[in-house]
Amino acid sequence: MSTENMSKTKVWSIIAIGCLVGMLAFGPRSIFGFFMVPMTDANGWSREGFAFAIAIQNLVWGIAQPFVGMVADKYGTARTLIFGVVFYVVGLLIMSQTTDITTLTLSAGVLVGIGVASSAFFLIIAAFARLLPERYHGIAFGLGTASGSAGQFLFSPIGNAFLEQYGYVITLYFLAACVAFVPLLVYPLRGKPEIKTEDGRADQTIREAIVEAFSHRSYRLLTFGFFVCGYHVAFITVHMPSYIVDLGLDLSLARWSIGIIGLFNIFGAILAGTLMMRMPKRYILSFIYVGRAVIITIFVLTPISSLSVIIFSAGMGVLWLSTVPPTQGLVKVMFGTRYMSMLFGFVFFSHQVGSFLGIWLGGKIFDATGSYDLMWWSSVVAGLAAAAVHWPIKEVPQGRYAVG
Repeated sequence: MSTENMSKTKVWSIIAIGCLVGMLAFGPRSIFGFFMVPMTDANGWSREGFAFAIAIQNLVWGIAQPFVGMVADKYGTARTLIFGVVFYVVGLLIMSQTTDITTLTLSAGVLVGIGVASSAFFLIIAAFARLLPERYHGIAFGLGTASGSAGQFLFSPIGNAFLEQYGYVITLYFLAACVAFVPLLVYPLRGKPEIKTEDGRADQTIREAIVEAFSHRSYRLLTFGFFVCGYHVAFITVHMPSYIVDLGLDLSLARWSIGIIGLFNIFGAILAGTLMMRMPKRYILSFIYVGRAVIITIFVLTPISSLSVIIFSAGMGVLWLSTVPPTQGLVKVMFGTRYMSMLFGFVFFSHQVGSFLGIWLGGKIFDATGSYDLMWWSSVVAGLAAAAVHWPIKEVPQGRYAVG
């Protein structure tokens, strides 16, 4: 069914609901780094142990994402979101009660990982691609990504206040309650991709779609490059608060730094979504990764202060999840919307492998050296490598491009 004649009121209603879902689903997991200090202190865990649990969350999220995409493509976005909320909430509640590192890994790692994979804003963007007219895709993709950043900005001060006032147990109860609200909002996002093919050919099977995607060099480059995004984002999200405190600055500033990143990425994500309708998406991605490398280099070489933290957070925030609109846009250009959720899921798996390594190596290197310096410099090198990988990507549809 064509969406081109959809009224503006309906378009913006769908975007608004999708963004609210994205905020509520992504916001809580974006502040998990806040729990490192209170939970490790209370339970006698090492930073590596806590970091490993959150690294497992990112890895499970990545492993689950392609399969969640298959479920969403077959059964629809709304049902998939509800499924994810159940895992997410249960994981948060168990996390609040555990005093055992293994249980933390199973709850905050495995259960929340599955929950986030099934409820995060990536599914929302895929739904926007299916539900909205083509001319709204750039702004919708940008706003959908910005919703995750808005959630990060919103939950950072709230999470900080709850932790200081009530402790981590009550804070996790509160986060679970927020996530549990999501099923009440998902009805406008219901539905699944229509099956449309060219020249009267039969619809692709899942296997055919996967084989076609990975036979495309540009898809493989995109998948490899997104690894670096995960490496950057996860390392900074989990370890930045502890890094700032270790250097003698206030814990509140450390937590606010994550909120500032989220605030500025609202602007950055919308800008990226707008630009991707006007210039090649691969160039946007290359510029983002070079920008990250430059900002990290300046931050590491500059004496630490409250001002340097704020400037770094703002600059990194503009580039934070701004990779998502052009990355998902490239998947759509190459392969259409028929299996968009699933095919982006494979790209995102690479992102989460990078996330796992960024989180775990951050804890491992800190425990071994007492410093995060090696992680910061590896992030610079990775950013430059990602910029080079994205530059030769070809933004062309595949032969079996399915418009759906």
